[in-house]
Amino acid sequence: MLAACLALLALEPEVLAPLRNHLFDSYQRLMPRERTSAPALVVAIDDTSLDARGQWPWPRSVIAELVRKLAQAGALAVGLDVLFIEPDRSVAGADAALAQALREHKVVLAIVGQSEPDRRFPRAPQATPVLTASERELPLPQYRGHLQSLPEIDRAAAGRGLINVDSSDRIIRRLDLLGRVGEVTVPGFAVELLRIATDVPSLAVRETGRGEAEVQLGDIAIPVRADGRFWIHYGRQDAERLVSAEAVLSGTLAPGLLRDKLVLVGIMGSGLQDSHPTPLGERIAGVELHAQALEQVFDGRFLRRPGAALWLEAALLAAVGLLCVVLMSRLKPWAYGPLLIGPLAAFALAGWAAFRAGWLLDIATPALGATVVFGAMLSALFAEADRQRRALRETQARVEGELNAARRIQTGLLPSPRELFAAERRFQLAALLEPARTVGGDFYDCFMVDGNRLFLIVADVSGKGLPASLFMALSKSLIKSIALRTGDDPGAILTRANGEIARDNPESLFVTAFVALLDARIGTLAFSNAGHEPPWARPRGGAPERVEHSGGPPLCVMTNYEYPTEYRRLAPGEWLCIVTDGITEAMNARQAPYGAGRLRELLAALPEDADGEGVVAALRQDVRGYVGASEPSDDLTVMYLRWNGPGEFALERKDEGDELTDLDA
Repeated sequence: MLAACLALLALEPEVLAPLRNHLFDSYQRLMPRERTSAPALVVAIDDTSLDARGQWPWPRSVIAELVRKLAQAGALAVGLDVLFIEPDRSVAGADAALAQALREHKVVLAIVGQSEPDRRFPRAPQATPVLTASERELPLPQYRGHLQSLPEIDRAAAGRGLINVDSSDRIIRRLDLLGRVGEVTVPGFAVELLRIATDVPSLAVRETGRGEAEVQLGDIAIPVRADGRFWIHYGRQDAERLVSAEAVLSGTLAPGLLRDKLVLVGIMGSGLQDSHPTPLGERIAGVELHAQALEQVFDGRFLRRPGAALWLEAALLAAVGLLCVVLMSRLKPWAYGPLLIGPLAAFALAGWAAFRAGWLLDIATPALGATVVFGAMLSALFAEADRQRRALRETQARVEGELNAARRIQTGLLPSPRELFAAERRFQLAALLEPARTVGGDFYDCFMVDGNRLFLIVADVSGKGLPASLFMALSKSLIKSIALRTGDDPGAILTRANGEIARDNPESLFVTAFVALLDARIGTLAFSNAGHEPPWARPRGGAPERVEHSGGPPLCVMTNYEYPTEYRRLAPGEWLCIVTDGITEAMNARQAPYGAGRLRELLAALPEDADGEGVVAALRQDVRGYVGASEPSDDLTVMYLRWNGPGEFALERKDEGDELTDLDA
């Protein structure tokens, strides 16, 4: 997009001309030229003059009188912005009288270049010699035909000048200081009037490069475009620039007002004047255009637009475009606005300063191009962000699917005590595991080593999420394999598991574990603790108490550690509650932990004969209520074990009360 904008800028298509012209017009409205010198005056054939002398056209004798009185008033030269194409039939000898007046004074007549030849003027006009110092022929405005005054009047004039203007969109911004009619180069009306006034025999024009040329008039150098057209820097309309022709003819003009002035005579009566719109939003008579051009020459206030301006504009566009391309992908979105607004503000300041110095710098086109590049880059970034969001959503969906599959696999690795021991009457077992994330590092297991011994474990792998779940699967499988192979006491099982798990532990994870073997015949519980939360025991008729055990460090912390085994004889109806630290360390919104004290109170409040599912559900509900909307800090695992007694009907209630009797004692 940047390359396309630069190419479009270099080609300068006509479609961009209105934008450029509107910008230059805005500069003119903001900074109109201040009239500091007054070398030229316009003698207007206005409504007052027409009321006094009759309707236009006047007899040529009246024009001759006007020329003489202007010369008598001290005018340096007179330019008649009027064409005398047809003979004057109102007064005999009027054309001759006008020709005589022209011969006696310095008078310049107007010539109008036309696109097609006029049969009344088949020959090229007589014009001042224009010397060209350029190696190539300048691309001056070319006119195949022209209009001029009658030959008798034209031959009497001291000079002739084109009054053509450049009006591609009807607003006059330039006028011809040089033009070519047929094969003859003709100077513009204003420059020819100045040449006659200063008695310079000829004009010279030379190309200065970069799309510019200079019209040299003696010591005066007037910058023009290479096509000979002159940029007008307009000043506001000023009544002091205008004089009524009737005031000159009647002799009521203030003495000395016309002395040493360049006088331009034009028609400004209602319905007669050739008024033109200007960038200032005003309409002025064509003769005033030449007066304003002469003021610019005397004030040295010229407007230039060399070819180098195009390269500067392209450089500005390239610089800002590259800034957008390079920086936008690295900046935060809030910086996008300043990235564009800053250079655009600098463009505006540069354009204003350039116009103050007389340079026409088109900052609108590079600003538009920079905005287009900015928009394209913004669209590309949004498209890329949208693509990344879609890719992220797809990745999230894929990862979520994989994690859900991992959760199902992990859940499948955990036995269901209700289903596994549905026919067992000697003990009751219940368990719950809720990962803090999709998958977790806590695990439990329970299975019969033989017909009478129940193996159970509750463990917690350090960390959370997928790494912990993978290590959990490894640890669970190894411990179960060791327990089934050896059938040893829990301490020996943990000792072997510690050595085997530590060999496959590249992330240096560790595992806390409580391992127990219950002899379902007599209620003997052999257990060992590897750095795990001590379980709680609830004997019948008693309060909950911790099952303390010296135990040892978590697995994979110390190699070759011998874990001890301890024993506890469970009474019929006594139950254990084994938890992980995901319960005791569960945090509420104030970051206060659930704690062992609250767990003790909850277990004490439960009925003595509460079944496993009820205990697990009550504990889960209480922890959830405590945590509230806070994110779980760790996996939550609970296991409940109650020994009923050695036989199918181990416990029986008496009719009179709640005292329990061991039938097999």
